[in-house]
Amino acid sequence: MKILHNIVKGPCLTEKSNRLQEAHGLIVFKVDSRANKIEIGQAVEQMFDVKVASVRTTMVRGKKKRVGLKSVGRTSDWKKAYITLSEGEIDFLAEL
Repeated sequence: MKILHNIVKGPCLTEKSNRLQEAHGLIVFKVDSRANKIEIGQAVEQMFDVKVASVRTTMVRGKKKRVGLKSVGRTSDWKKAYITLSEGEIDFLAEL
């Protein structure tokens, strides 16, 4: 079994994720790009003692960034997971 902290890298704390959490109860995490939905769900259940109802994932493409005058670089691609909880609650803003 993979290490849990390598699968779930951290919460995605943006305005959009806060609105989704308040309106629909969705939690958004940055996850390892090689992890599948089953591994992500099991990792969140074990780390936060909650019950996961569903997991949806999406790949986020890296953005182009200018480095100097002529050269253009890119930021890394990463994977985002939208998690719906059936039991329990995770509140990241209370811990800040």
